[in-house]
Amino acid sequence: MSEFLYRRHVVLETLRAGRRELRRLLLAADSHRDALRDVLAEARRRKIKIEQRPAKELTILTHGETHQGAVLEAGPYRYAEFDDPLARARAADEPPLLLLLDQVQDPANVGRLLRTADACGVHGVYLPDKGSGEITPAVVTASMGASEHMLIVRAGNMARAIDALKQADVWIAGLDLSPQAQRFDRVDLNRPLGIVVGNEGAGIRRLVREKCDMLLRLPMRGRVQSLNAAIAGSIVLYAAWQARGFDSPQPR
Repeated sequence: MSEFLYRRHVVLETLRAGRRELRRLLLAADSHRDALRDVLAEARRRKIKIEQRPAKELTILTHGETHQGAVLEAGPYRYAEFDDPLARARAADEPPLLLLLDQVQDPANVGRLLRTADACGVHGVYLPDKGSGEITPAVVTASMGASEHMLIVRAGNMARAIDALKQADVWIAGLDLSPQAQRFDRVDLNRPLGIVVGNEGAGIRRLVREKCDMLLRLPMRGRVQSLNAAIAGSIVLYAAWQARGFDSPQPR
């Protein structure tokens, strides 16, 4: 089975990551080669086939989405094993910083959260097997290719996954609007931490909420008392990174 990944930065990061089976690079016949210089260089380094195609053919492959003249045919996304993010944290000699997405379904939200997670040095992301979006080409595009550098785990049942992470001494913090939630800026986030972001409409599920060690909320003074899931999750991820002193390890 093939997936078609598109747009210059997405294709470039997918090639650089080398996590997928890389099959061929399709370039629009009228594309500007200067804009694709880095993509072409990486494709040649990876020794994958490069073909020219009419731009309209690429548009069909991307279901009408803007492709910027470059489409990469690749194998399916390769998910990580459950303990891989914890191993990455140990290898970096850092306390784990994890992101758990509890039925976040909008590909744009998933992608934006993955982009922020990569920026903040998150060691891995956990998705439930049911009710949460997979890492589709739309998610990869929304993440600007950051998904290809992340360790993403299909964790089965989220409540059980949280139990396993707590056994590994990871604290679990859920984003919530309930009265019991504490302001995120009044909690010590400099610890082994998993941040749970819930569904765009319903938030985190009851059983998942009960498993959390703490609930966090963002103060708001406007009339609309909620934030987009990707925005709220991104703010707390940056707060957790700030609590660690904005350490900047070498890119993984």
